[in-house]
Amino acid sequence: MKVPSNDGASAKPPGLPAASLQFIAALVPNLLRNLALWCSVLVRPPQVRMPRVPTSAFVAIVLTLAAVVALMFMVDAASTDWARGLPRWFTDAFEQITNAGLSGWFLIPSGVAVLCLAALASPSLSRMTRGVFGALAARFGFVFIAVALPGLFDDAIKGMIGRARPYIPGGPFTYRPFTWRPEFASLPSGHSTTAAAVAFAIGAMWPRTRPVMWLYALVIMFSRVVVLAHHPSDVVAGALVGIVGAALVRRWFAARCLVFSANLSVYAGPSLRRIATAIVRAACWPWGKAGSR
Repeated sequence: MKVPSNDGASAKPPGLPAASLQFIAALVPNLLRNLALWCSVLVRPPQVRMPRVPTSAFVAIVLTLAAVVALMFMVDAASTDWARGLPRWFTDAFEQITNAGLSGWFLIPSGVAVLCLAALASPSLSRMTRGVFGALAARFGFVFIAVALPGLFDDAIKGMIGRARPYIPGGPFTYRPFTWRPEFASLPSGHSTTAAAVAFAIGAMWPRTRPVMWLYALVIMFSRVVVLAHHPSDVVAGALVGIVGAALVRRWFAARCLVFSANLSVYAGPSLRRIATAIVRAACWPWGKAGSR
């Protein structure tokens, strides 16, 4: 007697465990594909003609540099004496506060967010869901680049300048160029660069946060003087690097119609409801598909 074949059973779609494995296996290909796609968009030729940088911006830069020089001669030495006379409890408090100016607080979350979005954005998802992920990735990517590039410039230039930190004997005009040692890396201030870049970047995307973000930046800059890590001129120079760097990154994004328009106004982003819906759909899609089978 002929035994019936079980071809239908062999062709049965995978269940939930198999769908889970497929979902996990797709994360790395999704990550690599989307990062390549998003990077290609970021480096493509400009899509719109950008307005010229206003003359007032160049005047502000020149005036800030003049203020840095004036602070070196008129304020830096006195600020060091003032900081040395502060009570211990006050400096201890700002030793903790100043850590909020470390770039890792912003680079790590924004970088991880971009990687997670790239891994979740599967081609099988709806166009709306992939669009939400793309918009979020552009915003997190803007924050990452706007903080990272000024920070890299700051790290390179301070080693070349080699200005001594306030706790080094010799006064504010002690320099050892190209020494690449931490104690001779005072100008410009890296924490101030990060704080100003973060305040500019987040304030550019969410204008209502500007008062809070610039208060944060000012507190970080003040803390660097209190803990004798930098002179006042160092923090002003660092803030200038952060603002100019983040502003240039914003123009780069705007020229490619990413996050900002040609007049540098921010595009409306996806609502929290759409973001939550997109995340749920991306996370539940493989299991829902397996269950429907």
